[in-house]
Amino acid sequence: EEAVVLGGDFNVCPTDHDVYDPKGFADDALCRPESRTRFRALCHLGYTDALRALHPELGLYTYWDYQAGRWNRDEGLRIDHLLLSPQAADRLVASDVDRGPRGMDKPSDHTPVWCELKK
Repeated sequence: EEAVVLGGDFNVCPTDHDVYDPKGFADDALCRPESRTRFRALCHLGYTDALRALHPELGLYTYWDYQAGRWNRDEGLRIDHLLLSPQAADRLVASDVDRGPRGMDKPSDHTPVWCELKK
């Protein structure tokens, strides 16, 4: 079967590990139980979160608000995700967040998340 990668800005922090201030974001749509439940529903279909499969640690963010110097203090959110079908997850070699673009002049408030699959 085909390996499938669902990727993009899902606008959800799947767990408290994906937000720098879980209490401060408890009522935000990004962290609401309803949002997290829908994200988990995709995982329950057999999809694997590529980044967390290889990096279960805290502090891997893909978005930093421009306001209040969030980037400089690494106060971010992980709302961009790569979800892998079982066929893709079996081929997962590496995954990470490329923070380089976020530090450039006039960057996006998001930075890329990537994964490598073996052939």
